[in-house]
Amino acid sequence: LLAPSLVFLALFTYLPVVRVLIESFYDKPHGTGGATTFVALGNYAKVLADPAFRQAALNNLIYAVGVLVPTLVLALAFALAVQRSTRFSAVLRTVFFFPSLVPLVAAASLFFFIFLPRIGLLDYYLAKIGLSGPNWLGDSDVVLWSVIGLTVWKNAGYYMLFYIAGLQNVPRDTIEAAMIDGANAWQRLRFIILPALAPTTAFVVVIALIQLLTNVDHVIVLTRGGPSNATNLLLYYIFQSAHENFEYGKAAAATLMSVAVLLAISFASLRIMERGARGAS
Repeated sequence: LLAPSLVFLALFTYLPVVRVLIESFYDKPHGTGGATTFVALGNYAKVLADPAFRQAALNNLIYAVGVLVPTLVLALAFALAVQRSTRFSAVLRTVFFFPSLVPLVAAASLFFFIFLPRIGLLDYYLAKIGLSGPNWLGDSDVVLWSVIGLTVWKNAGYYMLFYIAGLQNVPRDTIEAAMIDGANAWQRLRFIILPALAPTTAFVVVIALIQLLTNVDHVIVLTRGGPSNATNLLLYYIFQSAHENFEYGKAAAATLMSVAVLLAISFASLRIMERGARGAS
């Protein structure tokens, strides 16, 4: 019964991974008619020596931290605000969740008009209070934070749903006992709710990291990695290596390195959160 699913899984998931792994050890000059050459770890050395890769890795690190922390905080705050089943909470859930329904390309196009210098929606309202905004997409010191803002707006409502589900499993009698003992809202959140939500947070962190590494549509629409490589993320670097510079071996090596780092971070996050959950219980 499982054979058809396993065949498709092997053909479209595991076989491409094996092929990328093999291609990372070979180099084939594009357009020269040269034969494929086995270079062993040469492509990995090229990637590590490439300043553009190091810049993309640093950008991705800043992007991941800059998105992950406020997104989780907002998602939890939204979930706490709408966890009760009322008509007003239902309306708020819809409002908070709506950005996640907007395709990433459409969201990027919308924010392109919001970030337009002087005539964009953001600068328009800043001018109303006497402020002048920077060039949100043209200033290399600001542009990555503009992309981070778009991503936080897009993802917070989606992760809110996981926290709403997690809050249903928080023992009500424990919270009521803490209230009787005089615990305030912050103490209940810190010592009861957050430890109980540790498995949910672990899952959300892993999902968020995968999404942050694999989504690059908004970068292509808004900045194409610029200015001065300020928004050149790892996936866009891989795209440029493969489809613009035709360095397929180098792109394969960068892909495997990125996936390895992602797997390591995801595994560490799950282990830390599981330990915290066991300690809390």
